[in-house]
Amino acid sequence: MTDEFSVESVYAELLGRAPENKMEPRLAPLFRAMDVLGEPNKAFPIIHVTGTNGKTSTARMIEAGLRAHGLSTGRYTSPHLSKVTERISIDGHPVSDETFVRIWDEIRPYLQIVDSELEAAGEPRLTYFECLTILGFAIFADQPVNVAVIEVGLGGITDATNVGDGQVSVITPISLDHTDLLGDTTEDIAYEKAGIIKPGGYLISASQPVDAAQVLLEKAKDVAVPFRFEGVEFGVESRTVAVGGQVVSIQGIAGRYPDLLLPLHGAHQAQNAAVAVAALEAFFGGEIELDAEVLQEAFASVTSPGRLEVVRTAPTIIVDAAHNPDGIRVSAEAIQEAFTFTRLVPVVGVLKEKDAEEILRQLKESLGDMAEEYCFTQSNSPRAVPAAELAELAVEMGFGEDNIHIAEKLDDALEWAVERAEANDDLSGGVLVTGSITLVAEARILLGKTEA
Repeated sequence: MTDEFSVESVYAELLGRAPENKMEPRLAPLFRAMDVLGEPNKAFPIIHVTGTNGKTSTARMIEAGLRAHGLSTGRYTSPHLSKVTERISIDGHPVSDETFVRIWDEIRPYLQIVDSELEAAGEPRLTYFECLTILGFAIFADQPVNVAVIEVGLGGITDATNVGDGQVSVITPISLDHTDLLGDTTEDIAYEKAGIIKPGGYLISASQPVDAAQVLLEKAKDVAVPFRFEGVEFGVESRTVAVGGQVVSIQGIAGRYPDLLLPLHGAHQAQNAAVAVAALEAFFGGEIELDAEVLQEAFASVTSPGRLEVVRTAPTIIVDAAHNPDGIRVSAEAIQEAFTFTRLVPVVGVLKEKDAEEILRQLKESLGDMAEEYCFTQSNSPRAVPAAELAELAVEMGFGEDNIHIAEKLDDALEWAVERAEANDDLSGGVLVTGSITLVAEARILLGKTEA
């Protein structure tokens, strides 16, 4: 490691750029950076993952399958929960501090060239997310990895990750989110996400709203790639709740895989698993059945931090990074299926760019009588809606003023929620921390989960 840089100093430098929620809808500077760096975006095959919900979990499952088949992997996901190096993983683990710093040190002068050219043209210099994406590609090329699983940051067409051409393009379920940037219908959003489907690739899609499915189908036909849709060519045959997760049987595009133990909760994670299986089959050619034992080994090892993750017991505290109405809905369904709470105390924080009203409405409808008392709080993010504003909105929506608690600091919120959950004499109360990834990240750290 150089004396000049540390992970913390590199991260501080990155944070000095335009932030993650100010992504630029452009690709030219990314291609320019790839050009001056010797095209690391072409150094390895890519499985490219987009969608509204389930991207990170699906990417982690695909990566586990690749590793179980003996391949070295890179995985690029966002955002991070504890440390920025989580975004760039090598063989299932965050890139080492030494490699993160060394590669940044090597590419920094080239990024300054691109910055200078952008500024001379009157354009904003490379953003935080663009720089991290370039760094991810450079690290994967340096390793080198056999294959990289790349998660889109936002949309698809002009997302920074789209400088890579996916050998397999994976689309997880599409629903309404980031409507100010991507459009206010699932059809509009699908147009953006279809931008990752490239000639020479292979499309694997989760079940989609009809208008979104039609967009993806037309794009696949336009660029002449084979396509497979969940519910038509592959899908979940059956699932049963099991200790610590579920047992799923999946019909893939090339084979059937019964009784796979998946240590994650919810029908949505079974759906993600089916999509991951189809993506693995597509990557290996599309016609060859996977080894069921290898697949079982892969799935048994899968984790998805911050996604219905139990971080403490007695009482049970669950953190879940659902941050849009559809994510809230499927998480609530999974909690009711997998846990036996008679009382659940949600601790809720939402970011300003999200539809707070719809998130709260979905929480109230989905959790029903299980959740009578709510604690509204806020993360340390400058984008967080103030806790008092969330509480005021909840009162307007009929939550009941007597059932609402406000705690601006998360540690105070958790302390109150635990106390309320333990008010049950039968010890069947729980706490759910949800509404934003930044809130979940801070809760994990407060509760001793310092790694993801």
